[in-house]
Amino acid sequence: MNKLVVYWILAGSLGFTILPWYLVDDGFFSFYWLLEYDIDYYGSGFLKGLLYNNWLLPIVIPLFLPLILFSSKLRLNPKIYSNIFLFSGLIGFAYFFIQGFSIGIRGWNYEFYENIFGEVGRQYGVGIGAVLTVGTFIFYITHGLSSRGWLNGDNFIVGSIWFIIILVSLFVFFPILTMFNKAFISSDGSYQLLNFSNKFVNKGIWGIDCLYSAYSCGVVWNTIFMGVLTAFSSTFLGLGFALLIVRTNFKFKKLIRLLSILPIITPPFVIGLAIIILFGRSGAVSSFLDWGFNIEPSRWIYGLSGIWFAQTLAFTPISFLVLIGVVESISPSMEEASQTLRASRWKVFTTVTFPLMRPGIANAFLLGFIESLADFGNPLVLGGDYNVLSTEIFFAVVGAQYDESRAAVLAIILLSLVLIAFLLQNQWLGKKSYVSITGKGDSGVNSILPTSVKFLVYFIIIPWSLMTFVIYLMIIFGGFVEMWGVNHSFTLKHYIEAFSVHITETRDILWTGTAWNSFSVTFFVAIFSAPPTAAIGILTAYLLTRHKFKGKNAFEFGTMLSFAIPGTIIGVSYVFAFNTPPIEITGTGIILVISFVFRNMPVGVRAGIAAMNQLDPHLDEASSTLNASSFQTFKNIILPLLKPAIIASLVFSFVRAMTAISAVIFLVSANYDLATSYILGRLENNDYGLAIVYASALIVVMLITIVIMQLLVGKRKLGRRKLSDNQLQGNLGG
Repeated sequence: MNKLVVYWILAGSLGFTILPWYLVDDGFFSFYWLLEYDIDYYGSGFLKGLLYNNWLLPIVIPLFLPLILFSSKLRLNPKIYSNIFLFSGLIGFAYFFIQGFSIGIRGWNYEFYENIFGEVGRQYGVGIGAVLTVGTFIFYITHGLSSRGWLNGDNFIVGSIWFIIILVSLFVFFPILTMFNKAFISSDGSYQLLNFSNKFVNKGIWGIDCLYSAYSCGVVWNTIFMGVLTAFSSTFLGLGFALLIVRTNFKFKKLIRLLSILPIITPPFVIGLAIIILFGRSGAVSSFLDWGFNIEPSRWIYGLSGIWFAQTLAFTPISFLVLIGVVESISPSMEEASQTLRASRWKVFTTVTFPLMRPGIANAFLLGFIESLADFGNPLVLGGDYNVLSTEIFFAVVGAQYDESRAAVLAIILLSLVLIAFLLQNQWLGKKSYVSITGKGDSGVNSILPTSVKFLVYFIIIPWSLMTFVIYLMIIFGGFVEMWGVNHSFTLKHYIEAFSVHITETRDILWTGTAWNSFSVTFFVAIFSAPPTAAIGILTAYLLTRHKFKGKNAFEFGTMLSFAIPGTIIGVSYVFAFNTPPIEITGTGIILVISFVFRNMPVGVRAGIAAMNQLDPHLDEASSTLNASSFQTFKNIILPLLKPAIIASLVFSFVRAMTAISAVIFLVSANYDLATSYILGRLENNDYGLAIVYASALIVVMLITIVIMQLLVGKRKLGRRKLSDNQLQGNLGG
């Protein structure tokens, strides 16, 4: 029996017989129980089974059954060997699963169990002992399958696939299914189809009164309309930025590029705050118009127009990052071929260049639509009486009404809108080919933009960039005044209140600023979530690109699903799924880390796939001919070559964790408050100065991170010629 099997049997034994079976108050990874051991609180599954919970004892059988394989006669029979591991794992995992979900906070969840076993007390969430035990059962399953020859008997590959399947099932599909389940539960706890239909068919959701009266339409139509507007505007501006940087000789394109991506490193609702500072009733622009042109300040920024403006500012960088790669990748040879046929610049642009941008435009539009639907901060700050699904879900969960089934119904509708958007995108793109990089000689020069298009790009993008610059200037300026719009005297009190540090006489450092706690929690949560995000993403990419197995398409869909699910739905579903046993982790730091990992994991997957496709499979084959295992090949050959993808995944997950709000707004607690929720709290209290100071600090941290990423990853070079300074530069910024 190999060492790996022995190690897992020992781990399972340790988890079941010694380590705490249930989650302890000290924390999942706490070892405080070693100092003050108490069976009631820290008892292992075996001890609790002997004394109190006899339903835990049957786990002993599948856990220790593989020990009989220490007999050489049984071990040498491949069929018996694989069957023992496979069935031990399946039986143990199934029993663990059934037992875990059969007992809840109030005892048995199902009456027939109570009739068999009698009454029981509440069950707590799984602890480190239970996790190790169920991990051992999963290893038994994968080892049994590999022993049967599945995927050439490779333990690493089989184990990795099952590991990712279990994680995705547990932290993506299970919360979504739990949310669906909540939609059918009435106020008395019973299942009623009528409860779902009554909440689904609701005038407040589907009403169209706005078409023929002064009343507003239902929240669904508000959300769709807002999503379409934002998607159009952000895609249009993103394409304009991409064309200006790649296809023009504008002198300040590096500065424009910096300004274009600046909003992506900013908490979304901070944009809304900056808009209030500029265009609110006491804003700088409103005050100037009132003074210079006698235009009375209004409340136009609160409602549809304000949300649209803020979301366009916030999500244009995403469209730009998608489209700049598409614009750079268009083959110059195709455009040159059109020019040799005496096509005009306009003809080349409309018949060659623009059609090749279709997939990028579709992806940018889709991302803008999804981000708009999932956006929570800007509608909350600027929404006024214009309600959207994300804010309605929030108030259904944390508001005075507290209606879980209503929140679940609204979340289902929001998820359906996103999935429909994906289907429409695929239908629009069809099965046409958009390949423009073939590996053949491609050192031509891209076609110059038509004069009308170039001046249109200049006319729109340059003023938009200037406005972005002014907005961020106001954000910085707002942190140094007493009270924006009332008293503009210079002060540092907001910085002192947020980030003050006191050194005592004994040289102890006291972090007295009110923002330090949330900042440290945010930073460490982001740091701890980034490595597993990159690791799972890169491992998934390796499995998808280098190995063939049944259900591969479903496997890929499952790993990418969380990216399509709006953050609001992720947050709500996590509250529903992980607020009760067997996985009871709400209010902890673990749930924040997990939500970030599986929310951002698809980015690591896509980055890894893109990088893996550039690696010749012969490298893997050469390694295997030298008798290297797949794990050794992955560790020593693949990972070093994927360094840029790993860095990109790490930085992206870190940035998103530092600035996220839609998902984590439901998951933060008093002990684990995040920077974005802290800023939102200050906004709700009209403490704009403190909010601005904190946002500025986050922006600085994000800028440093982006600079480090650029230095480590570098620029892509496609080997295309550059023109002189007086002409178009074919490829810049790549």
